[in-house]
Amino acid sequence: MKRYTWLLPLVLLSTQSVANEKVEPENSSKLFQAEDIFELEYASSPQVSPDGKWVIYTRRSHDIMTDGTRSNLWVARTDGSLHRPLLSGKKAFYGAKWSPSGDRVAYLSNEEGRSQLYVRWMDTGQTGVITNVQSGIGNVTWSPDGTQIAFTMSIADTDRPLSVKMPKRPKGAKWSEPVQYVTKARYQADGAGILEPKFSHIFVVPAEGGTPRQLTHGNFNHGGTLAWSTNAEDIFFSAYRNDDWEYQTRESDIYSVKVKGDNAGQMTQVTNKPGGEYGPVISPDGKKLAYVSIDNKKLAYRNRILEVLDLGTKKNKQITADIDNSVSGLKWSENNSGLYYQMTERGLITVGYSTLSGRHMKIVEGLGGTTIGRPYAFANFDVDADVVAYTKGSAQRPADIFVRRKGKDFQISSLNEDLLGHKTLAQVEEVVYQSSIDGEEIQGWYLLPPNFDKTKKYPLILEIHGGPHLAYGPHFSAEMQRFAAEGYVVFYDNHRGSTGYGERFALLLQNKYSSKWDFADHMSGVDAMIAKGFVDPDKLYITGGSAGGIASAYAIGLTDRFKAAVVAKPVINWISKVLTADSYLGQIPFQFPGMPWDNFEHYWERSPLSLVGNVTTPTMLITGENDRRTPISETEQFYQALKLRKVDTIMVRVPGSPHGIAGKPSRMVAKIENILAWFKKYQ
Repeated sequence: MKRYTWLLPLVLLSTQSVANEKVEPENSSKLFQAEDIFELEYASSPQVSPDGKWVIYTRRSHDIMTDGTRSNLWVARTDGSLHRPLLSGKKAFYGAKWSPSGDRVAYLSNEEGRSQLYVRWMDTGQTGVITNVQSGIGNVTWSPDGTQIAFTMSIADTDRPLSVKMPKRPKGAKWSEPVQYVTKARYQADGAGILEPKFSHIFVVPAEGGTPRQLTHGNFNHGGTLAWSTNAEDIFFSAYRNDDWEYQTRESDIYSVKVKGDNAGQMTQVTNKPGGEYGPVISPDGKKLAYVSIDNKKLAYRNRILEVLDLGTKKNKQITADIDNSVSGLKWSENNSGLYYQMTERGLITVGYSTLSGRHMKIVEGLGGTTIGRPYAFANFDVDADVVAYTKGSAQRPADIFVRRKGKDFQISSLNEDLLGHKTLAQVEEVVYQSSIDGEEIQGWYLLPPNFDKTKKYPLILEIHGGPHLAYGPHFSAEMQRFAAEGYVVFYDNHRGSTGYGERFALLLQNKYSSKWDFADHMSGVDAMIAKGFVDPDKLYITGGSAGGIASAYAIGLTDRFKAAVVAKPVINWISKVLTADSYLGQIPFQFPGMPWDNFEHYWERSPLSLVGNVTTPTMLITGENDRRTPISETEQFYQALKLRKVDTIMVRVPGSPHGIAGKPSRMVAKIENILAWFKKYQ
């Protein structure tokens, strides 16, 4: 393989409590403040060059003037030297992919308006626009010979359900917008609204630019990770090409499509098992296909397993079936002997490696930090030439780029030292305890306020994660750091149903979400914190978003121990939620024992609205007005019910926001500061 050398282009709210003494003005700048959120940065999506000498990554930062997030591309040697910008500015640059020979980098940018595919020649710094398309591009993948690039793009369905002739509009007349037809089962999506019928297809384009050529056809979605055969004649992908595809949310198979010649566009089904097979990757010698599978059991959580198919013998082997965890992000080793992957373990991300014979080892542990608001266990990694690049932060820092090379770790970036290196941040400690309901072990963490004094009693905030099949960890959280800076101990846990603790633990909430079971996990943690001696048992507060909002609303129907609650983007009535939200096709078959009209009592028992007659806790509700995951009608039901009961309540509506109410910096600040203001009211 030819190697190249190349040139590089040169207002705060204050809460009052026994422990929360007012910070002196000259010292307040040392604490984490609301405006600091606009200055945070984090690293993501590392890409190692084919020779293992360079790493490109996406550097994400907030823009206080546009209230958005910038994405720029930076590059460094994998020994940590020559760290500098590759493509930087006010426009977005992201999705970098090295060419097989390392002489070029493909990337996406909105530099000329709509996002397009670009290629940069690394020896000269020259850049070419490769596409001029009208739809979003994804899954960019180089052909092995570097002459073509494959990608996915959505194409509108031209079929119309009715043939309607409207009268001719008079010249100059202003009529209403034409009617919109909805015929698909998947007709809406959070963040996108009502969907125009479209289908994802695979395209190829010359790497030097030209007209994209569509390879797949039909009213089905094709895509996900794309994998070229080593002879560049086929592309492997995932699809479910059955008439009932909309209703089978966990079904997908691996296909291949011919790229050139008389058979171009011809598809072959490669796998055909119950459940989903996706994320194909071809071994360097072209003989084996690895992919991730998940079974189709009607359960809310299933482990994702690494499988390998021998393309010659058609023999298939499950490689990680004996690992009680979900794996993702498959990467082949150079010698074809095994694969790298990532998985969540007890709140942290691990990069693992398994040989084809099933021998497992851990390569790098402790990854995370690619979320800013709350401490979710999310991370990215890449590997080439046996060099591993990965994202890793800490409880006090969002993600930076690290490299594992020849047994040594190198920190490539330090994106937040200019801001956080001068702040007094909350320390994060682990707590492990048993749930009072059945003795199940629960792992949690807590933040101690800056300048913590163990002789004092502090108010406590319980913050519950979403999902529920997700996980928190000891990662940086702007929201929790702000709470701690205002004098609160902040406690969070990975209750039953969380991921990273095995399939059994994740399924402990099957048909019990929310319920007395996860409630006991949270309250046992609160009691464990009180037992430490520095938490004021009379100053307890609760909050959470999405699944955490459901759990918060459910909790205040079971206890009056909390002085105030903030319930963010909740489900209040499961019967109305699953028949109005965008997630009904996947939620009803796997999370519930049947349809809501046949299982009314079960849906009602899981609904916080069933307990509203018990609620006395002052409650703030906060939801995006454009939320289609937990529609704001859910929030309105709880608000009106609490008003009818004359419980002190306030509804905070976030204009224009989908489910991710902290998706813009100012919205994150507004969420945090409103929570603090509500809790301050009930000090």
